[in-house]
Amino acid sequence: MPELPEVETVMRGLDAVLTGARITAAETRREGLRWPFPPALRQTLTGARVEGFRRRGKYMLMRLEGRDTLLVHLGMSGRMVARRLDEAPAPSLGPQGAASDARGGTGEAHEHVVLHTDHGWRVGFVDPRRFGAMDLVPRAAEDGHRLLAALGPEPLEESFGAPTLAAALAGRRTPVKAALLDQSVVAGLGNIYVCEALFRAGIAPTRSAASLTAEEAARLAPAIQAVLRDSIAAGGSSLRDYVRADGELGFFQDRFGVYGREGERCADCPGEPGCPGIRRLVQSGRSTFYCPRKQA
Repeated sequence: MPELPEVETVMRGLDAVLTGARITAAETRREGLRWPFPPALRQTLTGARVEGFRRRGKYMLMRLEGRDTLLVHLGMSGRMVARRLDEAPAPSLGPQGAASDARGGTGEAHEHVVLHTDHGWRVGFVDPRRFGAMDLVPRAAEDGHRLLAALGPEPLEESFGAPTLAAALAGRRTPVKAALLDQSVVAGLGNIYVCEALFRAGIAPTRSAASLTAEEAARLAPAIQAVLRDSIAAGGSSLRDYVRADGELGFFQDRFGVYGREGERCADCPGEPGCPGIRRLVQSGRSTFYCPRKQA
């Protein structure tokens, strides 16, 4: 599933092509994705001007002129593909990594919503597994939407720091890895970036969340922010289905410290003897990668 950096990267790409434009036509090619589309979705979008975007956790909020906001979640395999109508379609990454035309092959079969704008752009929502979602919400009620109301603090906001993180983890007896994956603790974090942040902070993923000291929280909060910002700067991580709105791949996966690197050395590894390399374990059904020497 795309995590915060991937969603932020896609949102910035959409902001560049949609903000200020009017949607001249909106197509819905099925009744819904994970849930049914709102009955008035196509009618509300057609003719609306896009005023801007906001991200909340792993959700994108496209604000329309007037009172409505389009809430978008990419699900497990969703992606947004933007191209100019006067240009040949750019290749888009198919669900198994195969290149396909945005108007044919994989793209056509799984392109469920299409927006056309007066600025000459065509934006399609491609979702092979159909776990994505779209909904309409009044702008004044965005944070009260059923998918957003329980989300925790935004890790990239200035207000996020060690005190906020320590308060969110206080009293939680679950492993810190599992706690950080809980969207009510910190919004937007997923498996990749939790592994990477814990590695940077030198904290074992098996530690009880409540056991973290103030000094450890003071290491972990900036580590979370740093790994997210580094990934956004790299365009996110492209492992399976994720591509940016312009069809390009992110490349943060080339900079992973531990994720997906079982048995390899980490950057601080002194080598043998006494260094077992990066290890993998399963927590709550998810793979956790960590360095037993560095993370205590």
